[in-house]
Amino acid sequence: MTSQVVPDSQHRGLVSALPQPLRDYAQLARFDRPIGWWLLYWPCAWGVLLAGGQGQWALLAWLLLGAVAMRGAGCVYNDIVDADLDRQVARTAARPVASGAVSPRAAWLWLGALCLIGLIVLLQLRWQAQLVALGSLALVALYPFMKRWTPFPQAWLGLVFTWGVPVGWTALRGDGMAVMAWLYAGAVFWCVGYDTIYACQDREDDALVGIGSSARALGRHVRGGVLAFYVAALGCWSVSFWLLRHDLLALLALAPVALHLIWQALTLDPDDGEGALTRFRANRTAGLLLALACWVAGNAGIG
Repeated sequence: MTSQVVPDSQHRGLVSALPQPLRDYAQLARFDRPIGWWLLYWPCAWGVLLAGGQGQWALLAWLLLGAVAMRGAGCVYNDIVDADLDRQVARTAARPVASGAVSPRAAWLWLGALCLIGLIVLLQLRWQAQLVALGSLALVALYPFMKRWTPFPQAWLGLVFTWGVPVGWTALRGDGMAVMAWLYAGAVFWCVGYDTIYACQDREDDALVGIGSSARALGRHVRGGVLAFYVAALGCWSVSFWLLRHDLLALLALAPVALHLIWQALTLDPDDGEGALTRFRANRTAGLLLALACWVAGNAGIG
C-alpha cells in the first residue's frame, strides 16, 4: 500500500521527497514532527542544567540523541498497539501501521533498531542514571493502554514524558533530591497541560471511539484546566528553584516561561484545532525558556 503524508506532519515536503519505504519508517518514528523529541528532551536538559551541568555539552548532546531515538521508539510501539483505534480516527488513519504501509513485524524490527540507539546512549551515563532511566520502561509500556482504562491518560503521559528530569539530574549528582522532585512534579503538570491542548483536536473522534482524554474530561472547562495545570507547574518549579538557592533572581528567571504559558492558556480556543496545534507546538519555546531559567538557577549549586 502506498502511504500518505500524515495531515499534521511539520515537514511534508521533506517527507514527500523520501523514497519508499523510508518515508513510511520516518513517519512511523515521527521524524517529520520534531516537536515530540523536543518535549522529551527539554526535561533532560532541565535536570542537567539545574544540577549545575552548564558545561556538560557532550552529556546534553547524548541526551538529545536519546530523546530522538526513544521518542521514535515510543511512537512505533504506540502505533503497533493502537493500530485498530488509529484506523477509526481521521487524523491518525494514515499512520503507516494503521494504513498497512508498514507491517507489524517490520514495525517491531524498526522499534528494536531505535531501542539499540537508546541503549548506546544509556551506556554513556553513569550507573545511577542508567538505573533511573530503566525505571521508566514499565511506565512507557503501559501508556498506550491508559486511554482505554482511564478518562485522564494525560496524567500517565506526564509521568512518562518528563522522566528525563530525574535522568538528567542523577547523571551528575545524587544529592538535592527534593530540588529534583519538585522540578519533576512541575514538568508532569506542564506535560498534562500541553497534551490537553493537543487532545482538543481529537475530542469528537475520541468520543466516537470511546477512549479517554483530559480534553473530553474537562468538557467546557478546557481553558481553565490548562491554566490550572500550568499554574501548578510554575508553582512546583518555584519551590524547586527556591530550595536550590534562596534568592529572588532564581524566581525571576521563571518570569519568561510563566508569561509564555499563561499566553498559551488564555488564548486557547478548544474548538480551533489549528490554533490548539500551534499552542501545543509552542511548548518547544516554553521548554527552552525553562532551560535558560535552570541555567541561571543552577549556577549557584545546592543551597
